[in-house]
Amino acid sequence: MKKSVPLHTIMWMIAIILGYFAVLFAISRLTARRATNETFFRGNRQSPWYMVAFGMVGASISGVTFVSVPGMVTSIDMTYMQTCLGFILGYIAVAFILLPLYYRLNLTTIYSYLGQRMGVRAYKTGASFFLLSKMIGAVVRFYVVCMILQQFVFDAMGVPFAVTVSCMVALIWLYTRGGGIKTLVWTDTFQTICLFTALLLIIYKVVGQLGMTIPEAVSAIAADEHSRMFVMDDWVSKQNFWKQFLSGVFIVIVMTGLDQDMMQKNLTCKSLREAQKDMCTYGVAFVPANLLFLSLGVLLVMLGESGVSDSLLPGFVERSGLSVLIPFTIGIVAASFSSADSALTSLTTSYCVDIRGRAGDEQLRKRAHLMISILFVVMILLFRLLNSTSVIDAIYTICGYTYGPLLGLFAFGMLTHRMPRDRFVPYICIASPLVCYAIDAITWHLAGYRFGYELLMMNGALTFLALFAVSSSETPLAECQTVS
Repeated sequence: MKKSVPLHTIMWMIAIILGYFAVLFAISRLTARRATNETFFRGNRQSPWYMVAFGMVGASISGVTFVSVPGMVTSIDMTYMQTCLGFILGYIAVAFILLPLYYRLNLTTIYSYLGQRMGVRAYKTGASFFLLSKMIGAVVRFYVVCMILQQFVFDAMGVPFAVTVSCMVALIWLYTRGGGIKTLVWTDTFQTICLFTALLLIIYKVVGQLGMTIPEAVSAIAADEHSRMFVMDDWVSKQNFWKQFLSGVFIVIVMTGLDQDMMQKNLTCKSLREAQKDMCTYGVAFVPANLLFLSLGVLLVMLGESGVSDSLLPGFVERSGLSVLIPFTIGIVAASFSSADSALTSLTTSYCVDIRGRAGDEQLRKRAHLMISILFVVMILLFRLLNSTSVIDAIYTICGYTYGPLLGLFAFGMLTHRMPRDRFVPYICIASPLVCYAIDAITWHLAGYRFGYELLMMNGALTFLALFAVSSSETPLAECQTVS
Protein backbone atom coordinates (compact mmCIF):
# COMPACT_ATOMS: atom_id res chain seq x y z
CA MET A 1 0.00 0.00 0.00
CA LYS A 2 1.33 3.41 -0.88
CA LYS A 3 2.57 5.35 2.14
CA SER A 4 0.52 8.48 2.86
CA VAL A 5 2.35 11.77 2.71
CA PRO A 6 2.14 13.95 5.85
CA LEU A 7 0.34 17.27 5.47
CA HIS A 8 3.36 19.30 6.59
CA THR A 9 5.46 17.61 3.89
CA ILE A 10 2.92 18.54 1.24
CA MET A 11 2.91 22.14 2.41
CA TRP A 12 6.70 22.24 2.31
CA MET A 13 6.72 20.95 -1.27
CA ILE A 14 4.13 23.48 -2.41
CA ALA A 15 6.03 26.31 -0.72
CA ILE A 16 9.28 25.24 -2.41
CA ILE A 17 7.69 25.06 -5.87
CA LEU A 18 5.96 28.43 -5.48
CA GLY A 19 9.12 30.07 -4.13
CA TYR A 20 11.14 28.59 -6.97
CA PHE A 21 8.80 30.00 -9.57
CA ALA A 22 8.73 33.36 -7.84
CA VAL A 23 12.47 33.64 -8.48
CA LEU A 24 12.02 32.60 -12.13
CA PHE A 25 9.27 35.19 -12.63
CA ALA A 26 11.47 37.89 -11.10
CA ILE A 27 14.28 37.03 -13.53
CA SER A 28 11.76 37.01 -16.37
CA ARG A 29 10.50 40.49 -15.50
CA LEU A 30 14.03 41.89 -15.47
CA THR A 31 15.14 40.29 -18.74
CA ALA A 32 11.92 40.76 -20.75
CA ARG A 33 11.85 44.58 -20.63
CA ARG A 34 11.56 46.07 -24.12
CA ALA A 35 11.86 42.57 -25.56
CA THR A 36 11.32 42.04 -29.28
CA ASN A 37 11.40 38.97 -31.52
CA GLU A 38 15.16 39.54 -31.86
CA THR A 39 15.37 39.27 -28.06
CA PHE A 40 13.15 36.19 -27.96
CA PHE A 41 14.94 34.36 -30.79
CA ARG A 42 18.60 35.46 -30.42
CA GLY A 43 18.95 37.32 -27.10
CA ASN A 44 20.23 40.33 -29.08
CA ARG A 45 23.55 38.43 -29.34
CA GLN A 46 24.69 39.80 -25.95
CA SER A 47 24.92 36.71 -23.71
CA PRO A 48 28.14 36.19 -21.68
CA TRP A 49 29.70 32.90 -22.81
CA TYR A 50 30.40 31.64 -19.29
CA MET A 51 26.77 32.03 -18.29
CA VAL A 52 25.61 30.19 -21.40
CA ALA A 53 28.08 27.36 -20.69
CA PHE A 54 27.05 27.02 -17.05
CA GLY A 55 23.36 27.13 -17.87
CA MET A 56 23.77 24.62 -20.71
CA VAL A 57 24.97 22.00 -18.22
CA GLY A 58 21.74 22.35 -16.27
CA ALA A 59 19.61 22.47 -19.42
CA SER A 60 21.15 19.17 -20.60
CA ILE A 61 20.58 17.47 -17.26
CA SER A 62 16.84 16.98 -17.31
CA GLY A 63 14.61 15.22 -14.80
CA VAL A 64 15.37 12.09 -16.80
CA THR A 65 19.07 12.37 -15.93
CA PHE A 66 18.30 13.10 -12.28
CA VAL A 67 16.19 9.96 -11.94
CA SER A 68 17.42 7.51 -14.58
CA VAL A 69 21.21 7.89 -14.55
CA PRO A 70 21.71 6.88 -10.86
CA GLY A 71 19.53 3.82 -11.54
CA MET A 72 21.66 2.76 -14.51
CA VAL A 73 24.28 1.29 -12.21
CA THR A 74 21.90 -1.52 -11.23
CA SER A 75 21.91 -2.92 -14.77
CA ILE A 76 24.94 -1.60 -16.69
CA ASP A 77 27.22 -0.39 -13.87
CA MET A 78 28.97 2.90 -14.76
CA THR A 79 29.43 2.06 -18.45
CA TYR A 80 27.34 5.13 -19.37
CA MET A 81 30.62 7.04 -18.85
CA GLN A 82 31.83 5.55 -22.16
CA THR A 83 29.07 7.48 -23.90
CA CYS A 84 29.93 10.60 -21.87
CA LEU A 85 33.57 10.43 -23.01
CA GLY A 86 32.30 10.35 -26.58
CA PHE A 87 30.33 13.48 -25.76
CA ILE A 88 33.59 15.44 -25.32
CA LEU A 89 34.75 14.70 -28.87
CA GLY A 90 31.26 15.50 -30.12
CA TYR A 91 31.27 18.93 -28.44
CA ILE A 92 34.68 19.73 -29.95
CA ALA A 93 33.33 18.81 -33.40
CA VAL A 94 30.31 21.06 -32.90
CA ALA A 95 32.49 23.95 -31.68
CA PHE A 96 34.94 23.89 -34.58
CA ILE A 97 32.89 22.54 -37.50
CA LEU A 98 29.26 23.57 -37.04
CA LEU A 99 29.48 26.81 -35.04
CA PRO A 100 31.75 28.54 -37.61
CA LEU A 101 29.19 27.75 -40.30
CA TYR A 102 26.26 29.06 -38.26
CA TYR A 103 28.04 32.29 -37.30
CA ARG A 104 29.35 32.88 -40.83
CA LEU A 105 25.82 32.69 -42.22
CA ASN A 106 24.41 34.75 -39.28
CA LEU A 107 21.58 32.24 -38.77
CA THR A 108 18.56 32.67 -36.50
CA THR A 109 17.65 29.02 -36.89
CA ILE A 110 20.21 26.47 -37.99
CA TYR A 111 17.83 24.79 -40.45
CA SER A 112 17.82 27.83 -42.70
CA TYR A 113 21.27 26.58 -43.77
CA LEU A 114 19.52 23.66 -45.48
CA GLY A 115 17.38 26.09 -47.43
CA GLN A 116 20.40 28.04 -48.67
CA ARG A 117 22.38 24.91 -49.44
CA MET A 118 19.78 22.50 -50.88
CA GLY A 119 16.38 24.09 -51.35
CA VAL A 120 13.05 24.86 -49.75
CA ARG A 121 11.87 21.27 -49.31
CA ALA A 122 15.11 20.26 -47.60
CA TYR A 123 14.74 23.30 -45.33
CA LYS A 124 11.14 22.52 -44.37
CA THR A 125 11.89 18.82 -43.94
CA GLY A 126 14.81 19.46 -41.59
CA ALA A 127 12.78 21.90 -39.50
CA SER A 128 9.83 19.50 -39.38
CA PHE A 129 12.01 16.64 -38.15
CA PHE A 130 13.40 18.94 -35.45
CA LEU A 131 9.91 19.93 -34.34
CA LEU A 132 8.88 16.27 -34.11
CA SER A 133 12.11 15.16 -32.40
CA LYS A 134 12.26 17.97 -29.87
CA MET A 135 8.59 17.73 -28.96
CA ILE A 136 8.83 13.97 -28.32
CA GLY A 137 12.11 14.24 -26.40
CA ALA A 138 10.92 17.17 -24.27
CA VAL A 139 7.65 15.40 -23.51
CA VAL A 140 9.46 12.29 -22.29
CA ARG A 141 11.79 14.34 -20.10
CA PHE A 142 9.11 16.52 -18.56
CA TYR A 143 6.88 13.51 -17.95
CA VAL A 144 9.37 12.36 -15.31
CA VAL A 145 9.11 15.40 -13.07
CA CYS A 146 5.33 15.53 -13.37
CA MET A 147 5.01 11.87 -12.35
CA ILE A 148 7.35 12.31 -9.37
CA LEU A 149 5.65 15.46 -8.13
CA GLN A 150 2.33 13.69 -8.58
CA GLN A 151 3.62 10.76 -6.50
CA PHE A 152 5.06 12.80 -3.65
CA VAL A 153 2.71 15.78 -3.49
CA PHE A 154 -0.39 15.98 -5.63
CA ASP A 155 -1.78 12.43 -5.27
CA ALA A 156 -2.15 13.06 -1.54
CA MET A 157 -4.10 16.23 -2.32
CA GLY A 158 -6.39 14.46 -4.77
CA VAL A 159 -5.16 16.56 -7.73
CA PRO A 160 -5.56 14.75 -11.09
CA PHE A 161 -2.41 14.20 -13.15
CA ALA A 162 -3.84 16.27 -16.02
CA VAL A 163 -4.21 19.27 -13.70
CA THR A 164 -0.64 18.87 -12.44
CA VAL A 165 0.76 18.81 -15.98
CA SER A 166 -1.36 21.75 -17.13
CA CYS A 167 -0.31 23.93 -14.19
CA MET A 168 3.40 23.13 -14.55
CA VAL A 169 3.43 23.89 -18.29
CA ALA A 170 1.40 27.05 -17.71
CA LEU A 171 4.03 28.31 -15.26
CA ILE A 172 6.80 27.69 -17.81
CA TRP A 173 4.79 29.48 -20.50
CA LEU A 174 4.33 32.48 -18.21
CA TYR A 175 8.00 33.11 -17.46
CA THR A 176 9.26 32.41 -21.00
CA ARG A 177 6.63 34.21 -23.09
CA GLY A 178 8.28 37.64 -22.89
CA GLY A 179 12.07 37.41 -23.00
CA GLY A 180 12.42 34.00 -24.63
CA ILE A 181 16.04 32.90 -25.05
CA LYS A 182 17.40 35.98 -23.25
CA THR A 183 15.40 35.04 -20.15
CA LEU A 184 16.52 31.40 -20.39
CA VAL A 185 20.23 32.24 -20.32
CA TRP A 186 19.70 33.75 -16.85
CA THR A 187 17.10 31.32 -15.51
CA ASP A 188 19.23 28.35 -16.62
CA THR A 189 22.12 29.70 -14.55
CA PHE A 190 19.90 29.87 -11.46
CA GLN A 191 18.44 26.43 -12.15
CA THR A 192 21.88 24.86 -12.63
CA ILE A 193 22.98 26.21 -9.24
CA CYS A 194 19.84 24.72 -7.65
CA LEU A 195 20.35 21.39 -9.44
CA PHE A 196 23.92 20.78 -8.32
CA THR A 197 23.29 22.08 -4.81
CA ALA A 198 20.46 19.55 -4.51
CA LEU A 199 22.57 16.72 -5.96
CA LEU A 200 25.47 17.38 -3.59
CA LEU A 201 23.12 17.57 -0.59
CA ILE A 202 21.58 14.20 -1.49
CA ILE A 203 25.04 12.62 -1.92
CA TYR A 204 26.07 14.08 1.45
CA LYS A 205 22.99 12.57 3.14
CA VAL A 206 23.62 9.13 1.60
CA VAL A 207 27.29 9.22 2.62
CA GLY A 208 26.20 10.16 6.14
CA GLN A 209 23.77 7.23 6.31
CA LEU A 210 26.61 4.92 5.24
CA GLY A 211 28.70 6.24 8.13
CA MET A 212 31.51 7.35 5.81
CA THR A 213 33.52 10.47 5.19
CA ILE A 214 33.70 11.87 1.67
CA PRO A 215 37.21 10.44 0.98
CA GLU A 216 36.04 7.04 2.28
CA ALA A 217 33.01 7.20 0.01
CA VAL A 218 35.20 7.96 -3.02
CA SER A 219 37.39 4.95 -2.24
CA ALA A 220 34.35 2.72 -1.67
CA ILE A 221 32.82 3.73 -5.02
CA ALA A 222 36.08 3.00 -6.86
CA ALA A 223 36.27 -0.47 -5.25
CA ASP A 224 32.61 -1.38 -5.79
CA GLU A 225 31.67 -3.95 -8.46
CA HIS A 226 29.24 -1.44 -9.98
CA SER A 227 32.07 1.04 -10.70
CA ARG A 228 32.98 -0.81 -13.91
CA MET A 229 33.20 1.79 -16.70
CA PHE A 230 34.69 0.06 -19.72
CA VAL A 231 33.61 -2.98 -21.74
CA MET A 232 36.38 -3.68 -24.25
CA ASP A 233 36.04 -7.41 -24.92
CA ASP A 234 32.35 -8.07 -25.75
CA TRP A 235 31.57 -6.85 -29.28
CA VAL A 236 27.98 -8.07 -29.15
CA SER A 237 27.11 -6.13 -25.99
CA LYS A 238 25.36 -2.78 -26.30
CA GLN A 239 27.85 -1.59 -23.67
CA ASN A 240 30.90 -2.24 -25.83
CA PHE A 241 33.28 0.73 -25.51
CA TRP A 242 33.49 1.66 -29.19
CA LYS A 243 29.73 1.40 -29.71
CA GLN A 244 29.10 3.63 -26.72
CA PHE A 245 31.94 6.07 -27.46
CA LEU A 246 31.05 6.60 -31.13
CA SER A 247 27.36 6.79 -30.27
CA GLY A 248 28.20 9.51 -27.74
CA VAL A 249 30.04 11.49 -30.43
CA PHE A 250 27.15 11.36 -32.86
CA ILE A 251 24.48 11.88 -30.19
CA VAL A 252 26.12 15.21 -29.32
CA ILE A 253 26.60 16.23 -32.95
CA VAL A 254 22.92 15.57 -33.65
CA MET A 255 21.19 16.37 -30.35
CA THR A 256 23.31 19.49 -29.74
CA GLY A 257 24.93 20.61 -33.00
CA LEU A 258 21.87 19.94 -35.18
CA ASP A 259 19.31 20.85 -32.52
CA GLN A 260 17.84 24.35 -32.55
CA ASP A 261 17.13 24.13 -28.83
CA MET A 262 20.76 23.67 -27.81
CA MET A 263 22.31 25.82 -30.54
CA GLN A 264 19.94 28.73 -30.03
CA LYS A 265 21.63 29.53 -26.72
CA ASN A 266 25.08 29.28 -28.22
CA LEU A 267 24.06 31.63 -31.02
CA THR A 268 23.27 34.32 -28.42
CA CYS A 269 26.99 34.73 -27.63
CA LYS A 270 28.68 37.92 -28.81
CA SER A 271 31.11 36.22 -31.20
CA LEU A 272 32.13 32.87 -32.65
CA ARG A 273 35.17 32.68 -30.35
CA GLU A 274 33.00 33.14 -27.26
CA ALA A 275 30.52 30.54 -28.51
CA GLN A 276 33.38 28.06 -28.99
CA LYS A 277 34.67 28.71 -25.46
CA ASP A 278 31.15 28.16 -24.19
CA MET A 279 30.74 24.87 -26.09
CA CYS A 280 34.12 23.39 -25.05
CA THR A 281 33.67 24.38 -21.40
CA TYR A 282 30.20 22.92 -21.31
CA GLY A 283 31.34 19.72 -23.03
CA VAL A 284 34.08 19.04 -20.50
CA ALA A 285 31.85 19.91 -17.50
CA PHE A 286 29.17 17.48 -18.63
CA VAL A 287 31.41 14.47 -17.87
CA PRO A 288 32.00 15.05 -14.13
CA ALA A 289 28.34 16.05 -13.80
CA ASN A 290 27.22 12.61 -15.00
CA LEU A 291 29.93 10.94 -12.91
CA LEU A 292 28.31 12.48 -9.84
CA PHE A 293 24.92 11.01 -10.76
CA LEU A 294 26.40 7.55 -11.36
CA SER A 295 28.35 7.76 -8.09
CA LEU A 296 25.09 8.52 -6.30
CA GLY A 297 23.64 5.36 -7.82
CA VAL A 298 26.56 3.25 -6.54
CA LEU A 299 26.19 4.76 -3.07
CA LEU A 300 22.46 3.97 -3.04
CA VAL A 301 23.18 0.34 -3.95
CA MET A 302 25.78 0.19 -1.15
CA LEU A 303 23.13 1.54 1.21
CA GLY A 304 20.97 -1.46 0.38
CA GLU A 305 18.41 0.22 -1.86
CA SER A 306 16.67 -2.47 -3.87
CA GLY A 307 14.99 -0.42 -6.58
CA VAL A 308 16.10 -0.80 -10.18
CA SER A 309 16.44 1.66 -13.03
CA ASP A 310 14.17 4.71 -12.66
CA SER A 311 12.89 3.63 -9.22
CA LEU A 312 16.25 3.55 -7.39
CA LEU A 313 16.50 7.21 -6.32
CA PRO A 314 12.74 7.88 -5.91
CA GLY A 315 12.49 4.77 -3.73
CA PHE A 316 15.22 6.12 -1.44
CA VAL A 317 13.56 9.53 -1.30
CA GLU A 318 10.19 8.02 -0.43
CA ARG A 319 11.71 6.24 2.58
CA SER A 320 13.60 9.31 3.78
CA GLY A 321 12.50 12.46 5.51
CA LEU A 322 12.26 16.10 4.53
CA SER A 323 16.05 16.48 4.63
CA VAL A 324 16.22 14.38 1.44
CA LEU A 325 12.82 15.14 -0.06
CA ILE A 326 13.38 18.91 -0.16
CA PRO A 327 16.68 18.86 -2.12
CA PHE A 328 15.29 16.09 -4.34
CA THR A 329 12.26 18.21 -5.22
CA ILE A 330 14.44 21.24 -5.91
CA GLY A 331 16.75 19.12 -8.06
CA ILE A 332 14.15 17.53 -10.31
CA VAL A 333 12.22 20.78 -10.70
CA ALA A 334 15.41 22.63 -11.66
CA ALA A 335 16.55 19.89 -14.02
CA SER A 336 13.22 19.42 -15.70
CA PHE A 337 12.22 23.03 -16.10
CA SER A 338 15.60 24.14 -17.45
CA SER A 339 15.18 21.69 -20.33
CA ALA A 340 11.42 22.12 -20.83
CA ASP A 341 11.52 25.92 -21.01
CA SER A 342 14.26 25.94 -23.65
CA ALA A 343 12.38 23.30 -25.64
CA LEU A 344 9.24 25.44 -25.75
CA THR A 345 11.27 28.48 -26.78
CA SER A 346 13.17 26.70 -29.56
CA LEU A 347 10.01 25.05 -30.90
CA THR A 348 8.35 28.46 -31.06
CA THR A 349 11.38 29.92 -32.84
CA SER A 350 11.57 27.14 -35.42
CA TYR A 351 7.85 27.23 -36.11
CA CYS A 352 7.77 31.01 -36.65
CA VAL A 353 11.02 31.32 -38.61
CA ASP A 354 11.31 27.98 -40.45
CA ILE A 355 7.76 26.79 -41.01
CA ARG A 356 5.89 30.08 -41.28
CA GLY A 357 8.77 32.29 -42.47
CA ARG A 358 7.62 35.25 -40.34
CA ALA A 359 10.50 36.04 -37.98
CA GLY A 360 9.30 39.61 -37.37
CA ASP A 361 5.65 38.82 -36.52
CA GLU A 362 5.34 39.23 -32.73
CA GLN A 363 1.65 38.27 -32.67
CA LEU A 364 2.40 35.00 -34.45
CA ARG A 365 5.22 34.30 -31.98
CA LYS A 366 2.91 34.81 -29.00
CA ARG A 367 0.16 32.61 -30.50
CA ALA A 368 2.65 29.91 -31.47
CA HIS A 369 4.20 29.88 -27.99
CA LEU A 370 0.76 29.32 -26.44
CA MET A 371 -0.24 26.71 -29.04
CA ILE A 372 2.95 24.68 -28.54
CA SER A 373 2.50 24.81 -24.76
CA ILE A 374 -1.00 23.33 -25.11
CA LEU A 375 0.30 20.63 -27.48
CA PHE A 376 3.02 19.89 -24.92
CA VAL A 377 0.38 19.12 -22.30
CA VAL A 378 -1.59 16.87 -24.65
CA MET A 379 1.47 14.83 -25.64
CA ILE A 380 2.59 14.37 -22.02
CA LEU A 381 -0.81 12.87 -21.22
CA LEU A 382 -0.52 10.59 -24.27
CA PHE A 383 2.97 9.48 -23.29
CA ARG A 384 1.71 8.47 -19.85
CA LEU A 385 -0.52 5.94 -21.58
CA LEU A 386 2.25 4.59 -23.83
CA ASN A 387 5.41 4.56 -21.67
CA SER A 388 6.74 1.12 -20.69
CA THR A 389 10.55 1.30 -20.98
CA SER A 390 13.46 3.03 -19.26
CA VAL A 391 12.94 6.70 -19.94
CA ILE A 392 16.46 7.62 -20.99
CA ASP A 393 16.68 4.66 -23.37
CA ALA A 394 13.34 5.68 -24.86
CA ILE A 395 14.67 9.15 -25.57
CA TYR A 396 17.81 7.93 -27.32
CA THR A 397 15.86 5.33 -29.32
CA ILE A 398 13.53 8.06 -30.55
CA CYS A 399 16.58 10.21 -31.27
CA GLY A 400 18.01 7.48 -33.48
CA TYR A 401 14.93 7.44 -35.68
CA THR A 402 14.02 11.13 -35.85
CA TYR A 403 17.39 12.87 -35.65
CA GLY A 404 19.05 10.49 -38.10
CA PRO A 405 17.73 12.28 -41.22
CA LEU A 406 19.03 15.59 -39.83
CA LEU A 407 22.48 14.05 -39.48
CA GLY A 408 22.34 12.86 -43.08
CA LEU A 409 21.11 16.23 -44.40
CA PHE A 410 23.78 18.32 -42.69
CA ALA A 411 26.55 15.82 -43.44
CA PHE A 412 25.63 15.83 -47.13
CA GLY A 413 25.53 19.62 -47.25
CA MET A 414 28.87 20.11 -45.53
CA LEU A 415 30.88 17.16 -46.90
CA THR A 416 29.91 17.33 -50.57
CA HIS A 417 29.48 19.94 -53.29
CA ARG A 418 26.62 18.07 -54.94
CA MET A 419 23.03 19.30 -55.17
CA PRO A 420 20.23 16.83 -54.36
CA ARG A 421 16.95 17.00 -56.25
CA ASP A 422 14.98 18.96 -53.71
CA ARG A 423 11.63 17.27 -54.43
CA PHE A 424 12.99 13.88 -53.32
CA VAL A 425 14.38 15.06 -49.97
CA PRO A 426 11.17 14.70 -47.88
CA TYR A 427 10.58 11.16 -49.14
CA ILE A 428 14.19 10.15 -48.38
CA CYS A 429 13.99 11.54 -44.84
CA ILE A 430 10.75 9.65 -44.17
CA ALA A 431 11.94 6.40 -45.78
CA SER A 432 15.30 6.25 -43.97
CA PRO A 433 13.91 5.73 -40.42
CA LEU A 434 11.46 3.14 -41.78
CA VAL A 435 14.29 1.22 -43.46
CA CYS A 436 16.31 1.38 -40.23
CA TYR A 437 13.39 -0.01 -38.27
CA ALA A 438 13.01 -2.85 -40.77
CA ILE A 439 16.74 -3.66 -40.63
CA ASP A 440 16.63 -3.70 -36.83
CA ALA A 441 13.62 -6.03 -36.81
CA ILE A 442 15.13 -8.42 -39.39
CA THR A 443 18.50 -8.52 -37.59
CA TRP A 444 16.76 -9.31 -34.32
CA HIS A 445 14.72 -12.08 -35.96
CA LEU A 446 17.64 -13.70 -37.80
CA ALA A 447 20.61 -13.13 -35.51
CA GLY A 448 19.14 -12.14 -32.16
CA TYR A 449 20.97 -8.80 -32.27
CA ARG A 450 19.21 -5.53 -31.42
CA PHE A 451 20.72 -2.23 -32.53
CA GLY A 452 21.33 0.30 -29.77
CA TYR A 453 22.52 3.88 -29.99
CA GLU A 454 24.40 3.05 -33.22
CA LEU A 455 21.00 3.22 -34.94
CA LEU A 456 21.53 6.97 -35.19
CA MET A 457 24.69 6.55 -37.28
CA MET A 458 23.06 3.99 -39.58
CA ASN A 459 20.04 6.24 -40.10
CA GLY A 460 22.23 9.20 -40.99
CA ALA A 461 24.34 7.10 -43.36
CA LEU A 462 21.27 5.82 -45.22
CA THR A 463 19.95 9.38 -45.62
CA PHE A 464 23.36 10.55 -46.87
CA LEU A 465 23.64 7.74 -49.45
CA ALA A 466 20.09 8.28 -50.70
CA LEU A 467 20.72 12.02 -51.11
CA PHE A 468 23.91 11.25 -53.03
CA ALA A 469 21.99 8.88 -55.32
CA VAL A 470 19.50 11.61 -56.33
CA SER A 471 22.04 14.43 -56.58
CA SER A 472 23.95 16.06 -59.43
CA SER A 473 27.39 17.62 -59.67
CA GLU A 474 25.92 21.11 -59.78
CA THR A 475 27.94 23.36 -57.48
CA PRO A 476 26.02 25.09 -54.66
CA LEU A 477 26.29 28.77 -53.86
CA ALA A 478 29.76 29.82 -52.76
CA GLU A 479 28.68 30.98 -49.36
CA CYS A 480 27.12 27.62 -48.57
CA GLN A 481 29.91 25.39 -49.74
CA THR A 482 31.71 22.89 -47.58
CA VAL A 483 33.45 24.29 -44.54
CA SER A 484 37.11 23.36 -44.57
